[in-house]
Amino acid sequence: MCDTLIATKLATANGIAVFGKNSDRPPNEGQSMVYFPAATHSAGSKVKCTYIEIPQVEKTHAVFLSKPFWMWGAEIGVNEHGLVIGNEAIYSKIPANKKPALLGMDMLRAALERAVTPREAVQVIVDLLEEFGQGGNCASHGNSMYYHNSFLIANAEDAWALETVDRQWAARQVKDVYSISNCLTIGNEYELASSNLVDLAIQKGLTKSQNQFHLARNFNDFLYTSFGKGLIRRETTFATLGEQKGKFSIEQMMSTLRHHKDENFNAQNGVTEIDICMHAGFGPIRISQSTASLVVHLDKNNPIIFATGTSAPCTSIFKPFWMDTASSLNLGPVPTSQADSSSIYWTHEKLHRATLLNYPERIQTYAADRDMLEKKFIEGALKLQTSSTKERAEFTNQCLAESAAAEAEWLKRVEKVPAKKNLLHSMAWGGFNRKAGVEG
Repeated sequence: MCDTLIATKLATANGIAVFGKNSDRPPNEGQSMVYFPAATHSAGSKVKCTYIEIPQVEKTHAVFLSKPFWMWGAEIGVNEHGLVIGNEAIYSKIPANKKPALLGMDMLRAALERAVTPREAVQVIVDLLEEFGQGGNCASHGNSMYYHNSFLIANAEDAWALETVDRQWAARQVKDVYSISNCLTIGNEYELASSNLVDLAIQKGLTKSQNQFHLARNFNDFLYTSFGKGLIRRETTFATLGEQKGKFSIEQMMSTLRHHKDENFNAQNGVTEIDICMHAGFGPIRISQSTASLVVHLDKNNPIIFATGTSAPCTSIFKPFWMDTASSLNLGPVPTSQADSSSIYWTHEKLHRATLLNYPERIQTYAADRDMLEKKFIEGALKLQTSSTKERAEFTNQCLAESAAAEAEWLKRVEKVPAKKNLLHSMAWGGFNRKAGVEG
């Protein structure tokens, strides 16, 4: 379960668009920040995506991705032209294809590598979708997830929402604010669509005519959409964007990604609790958590990427990055499904999983410090926008070091607060920890 948001330049306080996404994946699925430089490829070559090969293009753009370790594609990413894309799982009345094809994450990466503008990215994705289809297991290591995909695509000047069902699709341009979640959101107002979209709905008995067609109402699956609370989460994020329209900011986007609907939120309560900031728990509904988060300040001259590289934005720190400095950074080893203290992801998991053992009290030991440190990073990054590549790279490395030191200190504070264990929650996390080789 994920959530992706955009406040275009018409909706922000300073006229610069802000994009945000939480990537919700299995708790032990390491996700890391990775950089791939621009490249030139020989004519007729192919690229191996997660499951299938597709023709490679002559030139690919440099990309900065937040990427589950086992797949070729990515959940979120930015390219050298300031194009950013996030994707969402969609569950439809039309069953998802289980045969290996392109994952939504593969199409996301391909679009970032091949497109310059949001409109071009829409075309890249739909061309791949129509030729190769989407499908295959979207999870790894004994987990199974099959779904269709939606995408939110933006740059400094433009934004598009693209939603798909099998090889059918519709896209609408975003004027001010928009958000997508684990549900179709487009109704009958869209600028572009596949030629057979309405015919499929009529053929399947989902609508009676063109005039009655409504993509979301006709195709949304009731069971998965309801239990995943995609509609509720989308209402929450869209309402927040609307309320802050004209004054939305980087800080507001980070706060929205950290949203818990209950002020007295306790991660151990309930078996159906799903929120914007997602925490895994007991049962088939709470099998995912927000394993990475990204906020992009879409300055057309030099976008700033604020990435956690770690799970649960409420326990994480957004660190600043720039595309032209990413190649010089040491982001550590790529995390896998096994605990590894040398990776940023698994080092943070010590703090995250410890916080869950008494969330209401333990988060209070460092939440204020988290906000202060993050504010320092945001202000510092904005001041360095016109500084040299070297200065900005040094600042990112400084932020990474300060974040690591802060989290180590916060873990000590957290462990001084008594843990409170819930039986079902303990059973769930005991299983996650055993599979990952987490001590304790």
